[in-house]
Amino acid sequence: MPKYNSPEEKFQWLTTAPLPGLIGRLAAPTIISMLITSIYNMADTYFVGNLGKSAQGAVGVVFSLMAIIQAIGFTFGNGAGNLVSRLLGQQKQEEAETFAATGFFSAILTGVALAVLGLLFLEPLVSVLGATETILPYARDYARFILVGAPWMVGSLVLNNLLRFEGNSAQAMIGITTGGILNMLLDPLFIFPTRQWHGLTVYGWDMGVGGAALATIISQLVSFCILLYNSGRRGSLAILWKRVSWKEKRLLHIIKGGLPSFYRQGLASVASILLNWAAKPYGDAAIAAMTIVSKVNMFSGSALIGFGQGFQPVCGFNYGAGLYDRVRRGYRYCVGVGTVALCGIAAIMFLLAPQVVYCFQKADPKVVELGIVALRCQMLSLPLTAYVIINNMMLQTVGENGRASILAMARQGLFFVPLILLLPRLFEFVGVMTAQPLSDVCAFLIAIPLSVGFLQKMKTMEEEKKA
Repeated sequence: MPKYNSPEEKFQWLTTAPLPGLIGRLAAPTIISMLITSIYNMADTYFVGNLGKSAQGAVGVVFSLMAIIQAIGFTFGNGAGNLVSRLLGQQKQEEAETFAATGFFSAILTGVALAVLGLLFLEPLVSVLGATETILPYARDYARFILVGAPWMVGSLVLNNLLRFEGNSAQAMIGITTGGILNMLLDPLFIFPTRQWHGLTVYGWDMGVGGAALATIISQLVSFCILLYNSGRRGSLAILWKRVSWKEKRLLHIIKGGLPSFYRQGLASVASILLNWAAKPYGDAAIAAMTIVSKVNMFSGSALIGFGQGFQPVCGFNYGAGLYDRVRRGYRYCVGVGTVALCGIAAIMFLLAPQVVYCFQKADPKVVELGIVALRCQMLSLPLTAYVIINNMMLQTVGENGRASILAMARQGLFFVPLILLLPRLFEFVGVMTAQPLSDVCAFLIAIPLSVGFLQKMKTMEEEKKA
């Protein structure tokens, strides 16, 4: 990524460089960040799986809580970041700094409020998230640490998004990947007791499932510190308290711009809770199997999300500068590359489903059996999500919040919720496994008119500008 010493140089680069190379250079760090994040999420599932299926199910139950934390971070991060990229495209540096600072500190305060309320009502919370009686003690231990780390977890998400939308994805990557690698190193140290391994003494704290959560929040704190340090360095916007503006209009702009992210992540939490409740009648093995499949599915799509995140600053800067043709060409390139990539990933995961599931749970044949079928069901619809995700990112970045919100709600809200409530009643566990793939198909179909309508609108704007 080229070094630029001024906002003007960054603007020039983002609005004139050839699109495939530009998007690729911005996407490479975000793809790495997303893959590392997914890997350490799966590492929790893998290491905790050694404690039994109930402990592994607890990770899936608390994943819903983490989705809520992510919803807060992405709401403020994307809401402020979208505005920042368009304002920088219009070369309004000071106003961009105001929105960046306001979004960051608003998220921190919201994270503190969530942590306090969650810790006060910890046991009822994990019960609502779908914990069975046997899973509940593990889920409680895991959730307690996650709630303590909620303020800096949401702060990290906001800083990561702001750096990305400014075109500084490499600096964002450093913070995210450092935390992710640290998480994977700390997991076995905190989870397991001191033991012998090939003649060596491997020390451990023997904290069980709580140790996995502690490793997560320590790693997230390290990420937060690195991301905060990188803010304001080499062309990045400084996050300063004096820039905060609590004016209602500014906050509404941020929240409105972040609503698609809130719907997407918030409904992901609701979907995860409903999935746990739908799998609950079939025992801890079913919940553990769906936990494994959810994490693998997240990993499968993480590279695409990272690729789309590389497109977002290009989209925002060029849209803000009125370069609509570059936005359209970048969009077509991303949809094409993303669809081809997900077809390849889906084919590999479908063929290697037994080996993939077995990596996470060797001790329980029932978990493996259910997980193989569920994973293959998920892979059938995976390629369709490329079109949905890239369109959602484009619409949100340019400020088409209505269209973006509808699309954000479609995959795990408008379609998944009724399907997960209905299909298990008709087809038992088969209904649990097929609800998400069918929802993906429906989201793809609704994305077509939403995206075509906006692309036509942008073409009209371009013609009017020329006239």
